[in-house]
Amino acid sequence: MRSFKNGLVVGAGTMGMNLAKLMLGNGMTVTVLDINPNVLERCRQALESDSASKVQAHFVSDWLQVGECDVVLESVTEDLTLKQRVLKDVEAHVGDATLILTNTSGLSIDELSDVLARPERFVGAHFFNPADLIPTVEVIPGRFTLDTFVDHAVDLLRELGKRPAVLKQSVPGFVANRIQHALMRECLSILEQGIVDAETLDDIVRYSIGIRLAINGPLRQRDLNGLDTHLNISSYLYESLDNRTTPSPLLEALVEKGYLGRKSGNGFYEWPAGSGENYDRQERELLVRLLSMMKEN
Repeated sequence: MRSFKNGLVVGAGTMGMNLAKLMLGNGMTVTVLDINPNVLERCRQALESDSASKVQAHFVSDWLQVGECDVVLESVTEDLTLKQRVLKDVEAHVGDATLILTNTSGLSIDELSDVLARPERFVGAHFFNPADLIPTVEVIPGRFTLDTFVDHAVDLLRELGKRPAVLKQSVPGFVANRIQHALMRECLSILEQGIVDAETLDDIVRYSIGIRLAINGPLRQRDLNGLDTHLNISSYLYESLDNRTTPSPLLEALVEKGYLGRKSGNGFYEWPAGSGENYDRQERELLVRLLSMMKEN
């Protein structure tokens, strides 16, 4: 089992900050690299004010300031060209034994690795926000990734207290986002048809299937209900479910109007100034309590 002591996080935005926080909280020495001084300073302030960050982080804006590292977690914006450019820089400035991870929600690991001279040590790692709390991390090998480096990625994630889930093959959106977007496609269709409003839909999901999914997952729940029952329902229900292959007109209309969610103050709900930050705190507290209960069982 490989052990990791020194980590480099490239990209100091929300996800990068939480990844640095995760490693710091597990005793690693961490360097955070970002070329944007404002983003880097916000990350510094957030980490230095956090009691869980037990080891001091180093904040740099230039590759010449980066020391040796065992693992790199690239976490820049979800843009293929940008990530490829950053990954080329990563490879040029780290040692041959360094594990290189890219945090992406669904970009092709093979396409990202096309620019690398040594793609065998390159692994996709899909963390979920907040990355320091949500346990599961999807691990996605590329076509040239060696099993050894997949094992190293799993070792690192377990050291960080995560539940690594290794995909046997890479598909667009990986697993979690495919499921999430299938759910959202149906939710948006229900809203478009005027069956319920947004708040009612959220309540239905939160206080019924949402609870069961957290406890059992979808397939164990099917076993508990009976596969014959599921087959019977699917035989008449599936034909009425939304199966479009283009984005929802409702979603497109909201975005066109500038209704982007809390970042703009309006989405499916209204988000007055400051309410998003308050919600983050409440959500974090609930996540901690929920995860604590799940560990006990």
